[in-house]
Amino acid sequence: MKYSHIIFDADETLFHFDAFLGLQIMFKQHDVAFSRQDYNEYQTLNAPLWVRYQEGKIDAQTLQVTRFNTWATKLSVSPELLNLGFLNAMAEICKPLPGAHSLLSALNPTTSLNIITNGFSALQEKRLNNTGFKHFFDHVVISEQVGVAKPDPQVFEHTLELLGNPDKANVLMVGDTPKSDILGANRFGIDSCWLQHDGQTCPDDIKPTYRVGDLAELETLLVK
Repeated sequence: MKYSHIIFDADETLFHFDAFLGLQIMFKQHDVAFSRQDYNEYQTLNAPLWVRYQEGKIDAQTLQVTRFNTWATKLSVSPELLNLGFLNAMAEICKPLPGAHSLLSALNPTTSLNIITNGFSALQEKRLNNTGFKHFFDHVVISEQVGVAKPDPQVFEHTLELLGNPDKANVLMVGDTPKSDILGANRFGIDSCWLQHDGQTCPDDIKPTYRVGDLAELETLLVK
């Protein structure tokens, strides 16, 4: 095995992230039947906020609050309450992606496994506990706590310091989002593997070292 240390993204790399279902559960607590159209409108606000967060133009708190401002006004509650309710719902419904447990179990004895996520603190600990995955990972680095998000090289630098600064040639980043996971790895100078979901494309200027279609294929690639 070429890599002594593997860093995974979390959402849609190891875990399903069904935001629509999570929002439906959260809003049901406020007697709102949250529709697909409501979700599409939410995403027109949420998606650009994520881009700005990854570009370092806003912080995690601003993103989490701003995306719920309209609904908070409508329901006369705080956006912080809606955001926390949403993250709690996401932790409850979280399921690992197919092949995740097999992959981590195969790698765990010989490889340092870690996570860098741009997702939020309120979700990560609960999700790792709920899925029984916590014991697999040496470090879980959350951008919100570091103060910079992928693709900023600083979050990778911070992570490698936690790992005792291994040789970059022995570190692999695995993620499903080219503009944060793969671009971040490229900027920092480590190998990357793009988990390409159906219908996903990668910008021409972002080059992953490997690409796989699912985690079983990744296991075959890494566990030879």
